[in-house]
Amino acid sequence: MITIVDYQMGNLRSVQKAIEHVGYEARISSDAHEIANAEKLILPGVGGFGDAMAELQRRDLVQPIRDFIATDRPFLGICLGLQLLFEKGYEGGSYDGLGVLPGEVVRFECPAPLKVPHMGWNTVQVQRQPPILESDVDGAYFYFVHSYYVVPEDPSVVALSTDYGGPFCAMVWRDNLFATQFHPEKSQANGLRLLERFALLETAVGHG
Repeated sequence: MITIVDYQMGNLRSVQKAIEHVGYEARISSDAHEIANAEKLILPGVGGFGDAMAELQRRDLVQPIRDFIATDRPFLGICLGLQLLFEKGYEGGSYDGLGVLPGEVVRFECPAPLKVPHMGWNTVQVQRQPPILESDVDGAYFYFVHSYYVVPEDPSVVALSTDYGGPFCAMVWRDNLFATQFHPEKSQANGLRLLERFALLETAVGHG
């Protein structure tokens, strides 16, 4: 069973349907006890960084998510769910994130004719091969929609990068933690394979 965190900031049903499509059970929950005791956890998200953190705090979900990540159980962040893992986000101000990974979330400053948000299909480049991706994923297309991107303080956590007016982090991987800037649930076959491999992970995945 995969638990999807409900904090009113994501296309939860799309993620749930994608997991069910590859043959696994998923439940949507905003219950702190269920989240703390989940087998595997997904933090999706669409929207503003500050609003998302405020909603997680209002629902008393910040500490259960941090506690879950500190265990050996698999965690997947998607889009805003990646960005929230970092220390600071600067969308409409300066906001503290979950602080799981050192670094910050900044807005694209792209040269013309590139537009913000970065929206649509783009290729990824493998920096480190994570276990939830197949070995032929270098150059594969995934679906993005975002105006901000993460800048990890520790470059060794970057698993995938993408270029949009310059390279940026498209996926992080550290031990049991995985998080993507792209949307696997919108990325057709490539995204479904990622979700399937995440569902197949053992409780302990080893060190990245």
